[in-house]
Amino acid sequence: MLKQLVKYAVLAATLVHTALVGADPGSVQLERFLGGLKSLQAVFEQSLFGPERSTPLFSRGIFYLQRPDRFRWDYQAPDQQQIVADGRQIWLYDPGLEQVSVQSQGSALKGTPAALLIGREAVSATFEVENQGSGGGLEWVALRPRDEDSQFSRINLGLANDELLRMEMIDKFGSVTRFRFSEIRHNPDLEASLFEFQVPDGVDRYNQ
Repeated sequence: MLKQLVKYAVLAATLVHTALVGADPGSVQLERFLGGLKSLQAVFEQSLFGPERSTPLFSRGIFYLQRPDRFRWDYQAPDQQQIVADGRQIWLYDPGLEQVSVQSQGSALKGTPAALLIGREAVSATFEVENQGSGGGLEWVALRPRDEDSQFSRINLGLANDELLRMEMIDKFGSVTRFRFSEIRHNPDLEASLFEFQVPDGVDRYNQ
């Protein structure tokens, strides 16, 4: 299965709200953020909360993106794991379990924030978008999937100065995954090998 990925959106603004908060609404900032995006590298911190969890699960690593169809999540702590999208398939590799699962990229990303980030889906066709105002020094925008079969009930994005700094994904079971992004590099030259995956010797492969 895919870990909570990342993922993002864009839509029109509310000019009245802009005047009230003194900063462009989240949807406008997101539009500018995505407008010039070709590649991206960022450090991420992830926290997972669930209705049956007494304490959240924390992890961190590095995220890479290369438009139009490739990305990579390198989970570095507390456990190593890799998620690699090569344009055709998504590979989820767990070195500790010595196994990798692979599935079609198109079907796996449908209706997810990752599909928006890599430019695969139009926001207005996939989500209802609503500006949420200011909070914690950020402008927030909420995305609600139009597809009733989506695994998410809502996705909240927090932006400042046209930069995506927070992402919160709420699934239909009440679990919440939060991402905090830092050390962000826009349009870096990324090696093509980052988005290639070769199954290591001795590792079991499972097709989904």
